[in-house]
Amino acid sequence: MTTPFGRPPSLAAWCLAMRPRTLPAAIGPVLVGTAAALAHHTFVALPAAAALAGALLLQIAVNLANDYFDHRRGIDTDQRLGPIRVTQSGLIAPERVFCAMWLVLALAGLCGAYLIVVGGWLVLVIGLAAIGGVIGYSGGPYPLASNGLGDLAVFIFFGPVAVCGTYFVQAHDLTWSIFFWSLPPGLLITAILVVNNLRDIDTDRIAGKHTLAVMLGPQRTRWEYTLLVLAAYGFPIVMLASDCANPALLLPLLTLPLGWRCIRGIHREKGKALNVRLGATALLSLWFSLLLSIGLAMS
Repeated sequence: MTTPFGRPPSLAAWCLAMRPRTLPAAIGPVLVGTAAALAHHTFVALPAAAALAGALLLQIAVNLANDYFDHRRGIDTDQRLGPIRVTQSGLIAPERVFCAMWLVLALAGLCGAYLIVVGGWLVLVIGLAAIGGVIGYSGGPYPLASNGLGDLAVFIFFGPVAVCGTYFVQAHDLTWSIFFWSLPPGLLITAILVVNNLRDIDTDRIAGKHTLAVMLGPQRTRWEYTLLVLAAYGFPIVMLASDCANPALLLPLLTLPLGWRCIRGIHREKGKALNVRLGATALLSLWFSLLLSIGLAMS
């Protein structure tokens, strides 16, 4: 099958489908989990690399799944304010996107198979849950994203699951401190989704996609975003105040100017203008996670 222009899908079209600007969301939590392993002298390079590759592939797979299932359900229309969706726009045939999703999931499964050998049955459970999350987020009989559960799912998988899973395949152990440090990345990556859903409130409501933003309304969604960002900054401060952390863990506070601009912008902007805020929030999550990783490694 070809595009409406009579050509097979181009590399540029596939890049649009994979949405590379979302990939920092997969990188940040793996960095934090690996830095924690480094701090505890349990860092192992191959499991860390496999965890990163698996996370990136799962992120690409969920992007493809969203592109396919949102088109199939009639959620993506010509009124869409966000980046181009290749299925809805006709750049790539739906069946090609669907097959690509399963191919990427298979590649992620290869990374997972190695990590299962390294980490045991717990990694198998995490992997199966992650694959279920990829499909169930926008597909299946009860799509999480269309029933107000997308925010919670993103927080769980990009916070505790990604960070603790990365740490576990290296250290073969878990502590409460690792769980604690998994929360800030999860909060900030959830904030990325909140911006996306705030932008799409009107079109999602018309399409019958009941995101949490649709349920809360624009103003409460803006306050949800504000609380997520502020809560992320609260974690290093609380840890330092309790004498449980090295001052190096305050490094994420260097991103406060960017965080403040994001909070201020979310209360002023709407519609397509939120696409800029979406990119800024993704950048905030990556820099915060990177600086947190440096602080953890130094501590």
